[in-house]
Amino acid sequence: MSRGLTLCGGLSATKPSTDEIQTIADQVKSQLEEKENKKYTMFKAVEYQSQVVAGANYFIKVQVEDDDFVHIRVYESLPHENKPLALHGYQTNKTRHDKLEYF
Repeated sequence: MSRGLTLCGGLSATKPSTDEIQTIADQVKSQLEEKENKKYTMFKAVEYQSQVVAGANYFIKVQVEDDDFVHIRVYESLPHENKPLALHGYQTNKTRHDKLEYF
């Protein structure tokens, strides 16, 4: 559990994004683009929170334009389930200062 996950159920503190979190965001970018029917030329993870469930949820703030951000919720299943990362929710029209919260 090297990703700074907290006890089961609770959200971690908001932390600056890491290369690993950017990789997670990149892996679900196409799922978001399909749902929003648009392509993002910028997709930079800037901060995140994590939640341990039967697997893990990642709440990631992603910069998609200079002043436009998207909050995404990515579910990572347990390793033995061998499932791909899944976009489980998202919120558009966010700003740099909007707080990441559970959704």
